[in-house]
Amino acid sequence: MTDIKFDGANRYLRVKSRTNNIFNMLMLLLALICVTPMLLIISISLSSEASLSQYGYRFIPKEFSLDGYRFIFLDGPDVIRAFGVSVFVTVTGTILGVLLNALMGYVISRKSYKLQKFFTWYVFIPMVFGGGLVATYFIIGNFLGLSNTIWALILPLAVSPFNIIVCKTFFRATIPNSLIESANLDGASELTVFFRIIVPLSKPVLATIALFLSFGYWNDWFSSLLYINNPALYSLQAYLSRILNDMEFLMQNIAHLGPGAQEILAAMPREAARMAIVVIAVIPIACTYPFFQRYFVSGLTVGAIKG
Repeated sequence: MTDIKFDGANRYLRVKSRTNNIFNMLMLLLALICVTPMLLIISISLSSEASLSQYGYRFIPKEFSLDGYRFIFLDGPDVIRAFGVSVFVTVTGTILGVLLNALMGYVISRKSYKLQKFFTWYVFIPMVFGGGLVATYFIIGNFLGLSNTIWALILPLAVSPFNIIVCKTFFRATIPNSLIESANLDGASELTVFFRIIVPLSKPVLATIALFLSFGYWNDWFSSLLYINNPALYSLQAYLSRILNDMEFLMQNIAHLGPGAQEILAAMPREAARMAIVVIAVIPIACTYPFFQRYFVSGLTVGAIKG
C-alpha cells in the first residue's frame, strides 16, 4: 500500500492514530455525560415513591411503578387536548416561521435591493435592544388583540432576528448572483426564483431554522402564561407547569390542610410525577432531531460565517 505524503499545509491536517483514539474516547465520554441525566430521569419516573424515599435515586428502579404517569393523566382529556395544542402550535409556527425568516433573509441578502442596508439594520437592532415585557404584552395582547387566541402562541415566536441573519448569510455565501440573474433574464419573478431555485438549494439552513423554531415552540410555556386564560388553549408545557405549581403549593401549605388531605398528599408520587413531566415534555421533541441532523451542522456553520 502506497504511503500518503503530506506536503505544505496538508501536513497540519494529519491526525495520528493515538490522537484520533483519544478524541473518540473523549467524544464517547461527552455523549455518556449528556445521556446519563436523561436515563436517570426516566428511571426515577418509573419508580415508586416509597422506593425513592427509602433508596434514593437509582439508574435501575428498585420498585417499578407508573404512579407518576397515572397522576399526570388523571385528567386524560385535558392532557390530550394540551398535547394537541402544542403539536398544532409547533407544526404551524415552524412552517410559518421558516417561510417568514427565509423570505426576509433572502430580501436583505440581495445587494441589488435598494433598501438592503436599511432593513439589515432594522433586523439587527431588535436583536441587541428589546422593547421590554410591558411593551410586548401591550402590543400583542391589547393592540393586536391576540389574547386568548391560538395565534398568541404562534406569531410572537415566528420571526427572530438571529434566524433572519443566519438565512441572509447563508444565501449570500451560497447562492451565486449569476444564478438569480439568469432566472430573471428568463422571465422568472422573484417569488418563482425563491421557491423554485433558492428553497431547493437551501435545505441545510431551512432545516436548521426549523429545528430552532420547533424547539422554541414546543418548550414555550411563557406565552400561555401571559396571553391565555382559557384552559382549552393551554399548551402541554403550560399544562404540565400548572400541575407542578399546584403540587408545590399543596406541599407548602400541607400544615393548613385537614388530616384526609394530608394523607392524600403523603401518598402523592411527587418525585416520580416531576420526572414524568420532564419525560413527557422532552421525548416527543427529541424524536424530531434525527430528521434535521443531516442538515443541521452545514446549515449552521455556513450561515454563521459572516454577516
